[in-house]
Amino acid sequence: MKNLLPLLLATLPALAQPTASRPAAPAAAQRAAAINYRVAQTWPIGGEGGWDYVYADALGGRLYASHGTQVEVLDLASGKLVGTLANTPRVHGILTVPGLSRGFVSCGGNNTVLLFDPKTLQATGSAPTGQKPDALLYDEFTKRVFVFNNGTTTATVLDAATGAVVGTAELGGAPEAGVSDNQGTIFVNLEDKSEIVAFDAKTLAVKHRWPLAPGAEPTGLAIDTKHRRLFSGCDGKLIILDADNGKVLAALPTAAGVDGVVFDDARQDAFASGGSGSLTVVHEDGPQSFRVTQTVPTARGARTCALDEATHRVFLLAADYGPAPAPTAAVPKPRPAVLPGTFRVVVVR
Repeated sequence: MKNLLPLLLATLPALAQPTASRPAAPAAAQRAAAINYRVAQTWPIGGEGGWDYVYADALGGRLYASHGTQVEVLDLASGKLVGTLANTPRVHGILTVPGLSRGFVSCGGNNTVLLFDPKTLQATGSAPTGQKPDALLYDEFTKRVFVFNNGTTTATVLDAATGAVVGTAELGGAPEAGVSDNQGTIFVNLEDKSEIVAFDAKTLAVKHRWPLAPGAEPTGLAIDTKHRRLFSGCDGKLIILDADNGKVLAALPTAAGVDGVVFDDARQDAFASGGSGSLTVVHEDGPQSFRVTQTVPTARGARTCALDEATHRVFLLAADYGPAPAPTAAVPKPRPAVLPGTFRVVVVR
């Protein structure tokens, strides 16, 4: 994607003229000139194993990084490692619930959600899920936690206060990430159907099914609740929809391998992280106008992301890779091996 910064820098001499002698610059151009996202820091973690989601708890001041069979917990301000959540086989999603001193971790290795205390990082219980529990979502409207079971077509619904299972939502496809409009509706990407399903957060009844064409295989999902816009990360595209009627408003190019999408409400910026090694920044100029403003080089494999809205930092997980193993009949396209000791957090701001 074309970086607008060189073009904007070329206009600086004209912008330096006295205000009275030049027309006022459009607000969008002023904003684009002021923000230039870049990799500001790298926080080493080390160890071995792969990863999935990363989660920023701004109120608790911690960053949670999934890592193989455990969760690494870092200080959100400094990046210092402050603890570990162990016994989380094939960990995928992590979240904490404000005001309840309760956290949740989805464990694909044993089809459970681990409950923990965010202050002590001690396990406090577990809850059964469907196959391959993946992304997690806390819905403030219902005070429920939704566990999206990517190995089936369901979401397991938990009471956030107790951790007890209170229902199962049938979604009709393999769910990936979900978001809430904070008004009683949950939206979820269905990876195998290339669509978004909207369902009632209380009754769990499906309300709508919306195709994502020209997007396919959606993963990350974010929402602008003010303007009711959905940002769905597909393979090579960010599809933007109207959250009321499912109309596709834009399809913008991104890097390949997008697995995470977040939205900064204050800046009206959406970020789509691609495993091929870049972070696409899309600005919402208005409810009907969207544009790619920057493509930030990050790191190979940095496919998921989390946002700290207070500091406008985006966090991604990455590591270095060695050569891929030799193909076999069982695994014709093996993945490259992760090099031990290279696991890290990439901080963009």
